[in-house]
Amino acid sequence: MSASVDRAGLAVAAELAAFFEEQVLPGLGIAPDGYWAGVADILAKFAPENATLLKKREALQTQIDARYQAGEAVDEAFLREIGYLVPEPAPFTIGTENVDAEIATMAGPQLVVPILNARFVLNAANARWGSLYDAFYGTDALPGAAKPGGYDVERGAQVIAAAKAFLDQAVPLEGASWATLDTPEDATIFLDKSVAEWIDLRGNSMLFRHNGLHIEVVIDRTSPIGRDDPAGIADVILESALTTICDLEDSIAAVDAEDKVAAYTNWLGLMKGDLEETFEKSGKQLTRKLNADRVYDQGTVLPGRSLLFVRNVGHLMTTPAIHLPGGSEAPEGILDAIMTSTIALYDLRGLGKLKNSRTGSVYIVKPKMHGPEECGFTNRLFDAVEDLLGLARHTIKVGVMDEERRTSANLAACIHAVKDRIVFINTGFLDRTGDEMHTAMHGGAMIPKAEMKASAWIKAYEDRNVRIGLAHGLSGKAQIGKGMWAAPDRMADMMAQKIGHPMSGANTAWVPSPTAATLHAMHYHKVDVFARQREIAGEAIPALDGLLTVPFAGGRNWTAEEVARELDNNAQGILGYVVRWIDQGIGCSKVPDINDIGLMEDRATLRISSQHIANWLLHGVATREDVDAAFDRMAAKVDAQNADDPLYRPMAGHPDSIALQAARALVFEGVAQPSGYTEPLLHAYRTHVKAG
Repeated sequence: MSASVDRAGLAVAAELAAFFEEQVLPGLGIAPDGYWAGVADILAKFAPENATLLKKREALQTQIDARYQAGEAVDEAFLREIGYLVPEPAPFTIGTENVDAEIATMAGPQLVVPILNARFVLNAANARWGSLYDAFYGTDALPGAAKPGGYDVERGAQVIAAAKAFLDQAVPLEGASWATLDTPEDATIFLDKSVAEWIDLRGNSMLFRHNGLHIEVVIDRTSPIGRDDPAGIADVILESALTTICDLEDSIAAVDAEDKVAAYTNWLGLMKGDLEETFEKSGKQLTRKLNADRVYDQGTVLPGRSLLFVRNVGHLMTTPAIHLPGGSEAPEGILDAIMTSTIALYDLRGLGKLKNSRTGSVYIVKPKMHGPEECGFTNRLFDAVEDLLGLARHTIKVGVMDEERRTSANLAACIHAVKDRIVFINTGFLDRTGDEMHTAMHGGAMIPKAEMKASAWIKAYEDRNVRIGLAHGLSGKAQIGKGMWAAPDRMADMMAQKIGHPMSGANTAWVPSPTAATLHAMHYHKVDVFARQREIAGEAIPALDGLLTVPFAGGRNWTAEEVARELDNNAQGILGYVVRWIDQGIGCSKVPDINDIGLMEDRATLRISSQHIANWLLHGVATREDVDAAFDRMAAKVDAQNADDPLYRPMAGHPDSIALQAARALVFEGVAQPSGYTEPLLHAYRTHVKAG
């Protein structure tokens, strides 16, 4: 355990105290003694209530487990009887104010980035603008691939043709085509103003706006591309990742004060605008920093960076960074709320080099809340943080992750609990599926993981999220979001499938990379999301029946081959992710799946896989010996997939591997884990590794 210092009766890790007292508070003119006293007051008030809410989760789960074990129905009537379902609130409209346009009135992609990796964070923040030429050239979004060994002229011609076809759709010219344009000035003359509008120039480059998003057509006849183009077009730059979530939760491995300080340090760099990272690439030293705003010739100024959210941790975990009087660890989510909001004062007061929120708001995403009581707790916690920092009420906005069953089943009441600060609801298929399985763990064996997306509750979940959001006035005030495309190397598939998100009425959806953001931005030019929201706003909200239909397999008879295949798939995903988390502290990365396809993995994917095997073990679909055999097979496969990583520690044939032990614990102790979460075990094993 880190050395600690006494601050207002709290045992604060020395590195956390030093960071705030030397790097954060002085620049804000905040006296440390008064600050820590305020922190202590908030923890004294809210830590006990946090513990009570967690006990209620367990009490409800115990009643549901007992009902299943007695062979009785866990239906809507029973869930209302025990208080799992609450009455619907009277009709209301959210009252959120001072929301930036990127959230309220624009529709476009959203990135989620692990805050511990400064280089990734800078890439994501700078992904507000992206080259369509680059996105097409280097991915499978267009058929084929560039030939190795320098610029491929044939691939370049294919890219240029596709980009100009996109311009013909988003910025159409009357009686002309971008493909045959030879005088760029003609674009402004022939522009179909009923579809798009011309905004400004930057040199010879032209700025347009369509569906609320900007497109810059770069004219440069001196560039290698532009000199051979009839109109001198060198690139097409799309406004891409409108918003980015800087994540302290599912995508990072932060188990102690050292890790928390590293995370808060990067958030401070973002809020002050001076975050930089130097690294080596192709034998050269490069330094990355935040992009400046984009200034155009006739006075237009556009943000150069994504609008940044920060995702705090949920209510479950505690942190050794602060110990309360009596010696218990402080709830980590409470600490995050205080610390990330304090750091955001640099942006609110205009003390940084750059600006994040132009409306004077702090945007915190709050994950893994179970029902409206927990949302109300967060609302009052944010009230207290605002009072500590001298902020006007509802300066701190909240994004509610709709990723737990009790939240999605009571979504209207959850929104009502934060109705004056909510800026975001977002479905999370992965965590939601993990919670679905854990909630109904004792009800029966689940269908295979690959079949989950076709199950009845998923469609009800996704449809209800949009329609409940629209019914309570989120359109024009807040984001209604959809989940992650997990395969960063499969952009053709993303382009074919992810248009479904704007078509559903969602004005944002998660993408795994800046390149994916640029490609996904094209979908928001094809679909006018706010028009789509108006079309579906009056549609009925799907009933709870579908949402409460659990994906049990019924009396399905499994062959040995089916069982082995499912266990291998789950075990490989668990091991591939856990070995990096435990041994190297990597909370999110592109992990090869069982078919060697790179997928973005985080704790939500781990929760599904571990809960699924635990469920099959509980109901006798698989035996302990079957699972051990799958882990043995997949340990060898994961070792081979990581053979080129010099920091990798093999698992096959190494029963003393802490990562392997952690992976097995996640399965064999999965039924007993709170809500099926993986954090308690991961933190314990990672702490063991860090301790040597």
